[in-house]
Amino acid sequence: MFEWAYSGVNASIPRNVGPECAAYLSKKRRIIETFLVSIYIIFLLIWSLKRMTLPKSVPYVQQIRKGKVFLLTTMCLVFGVEIGFKLSMKTFVYILNPCHVITIIEIYLLAVEPNSPTVTAIFRIVVSGLNGPVLAYVFPETDCRPMFADKAVYYIQHGLMAIVPYYLIRLGGAYNVEPLTDMSWSIFGYAVSLAYHFWILQIVGMLVQVNLSHMLCPAILDPFDGQNYRIWATCHQLLLIPLLYKLFCVSAYFFLIKCPLTRVKPTLDYMLINYTVKQKSINNYEVTNSGGNLHRHSE
Repeated sequence: MFEWAYSGVNASIPRNVGPECAAYLSKKRRIIETFLVSIYIIFLLIWSLKRMTLPKSVPYVQQIRKGKVFLLTTMCLVFGVEIGFKLSMKTFVYILNPCHVITIIEIYLLAVEPNSPTVTAIFRIVVSGLNGPVLAYVFPETDCRPMFADKAVYYIQHGLMAIVPYYLIRLGGAYNVEPLTDMSWSIFGYAVSLAYHFWILQIVGMLVQVNLSHMLCPAILDPFDGQNYRIWATCHQLLLIPLLYKLFCVSAYFFLIKCPLTRVKPTLDYMLINYTVKQKSINNYEVTNSGGNLHRHSE
């Protein structure tokens, strides 16, 4: 029924698809690993949820940001081309890979009005997914992309994934992060990533025998190749995800607040307001205080 979504996956590439990859780990080992990791995930979720905090409200001014519109348009075009390639080559199942999911969420963040703490929560989860583009560049997997344009889209999409969070935190307001010493959001993002891999990608991958995000068998370039590769991945991602999360926070703090050449605001959560909105606010203030019958209105 869904052969159109995975029948085009290239079987000539080692450990990409097929029964041999699906049988790399025994069923018993998969069940035991999944059970133990599931307990670990639940523990992490409970630990982080008890410590996570969000602002009760976020500063918001309705305004049109040209950079935001440009990034939204570019992300939609690039991701649309990516979907087109996958549909034409019958590999649409790869749309479930974490980087594509993060891309969809980033498009949502660029399109939605940033006027609620929910946007802040989603933004922080996206920041915890920065390991995706980093690993994509360190261990590129473009063998299954025969066309140059398809390979170019791979690098452009992952590059945009890293650019969007930095641009959004530059805008401030709802796009903000917790204090540097607070580890709850980065651990929560790590737990969500594990849950998505073991509870969704593994199940779908076993059903169609496609190695989604290497949940069926290790990649050829995996330095932890072997029967314990998923355990090793669970361990090194515990280090990598929080590390990249905090490096992002530190670099944003330095370049946006401290560096004389690039600083634009006093604090990370400070919301940038464009010139047009500032002028309109000033004009409203002058009209209100001119003694006329007009009343100031909120923007």
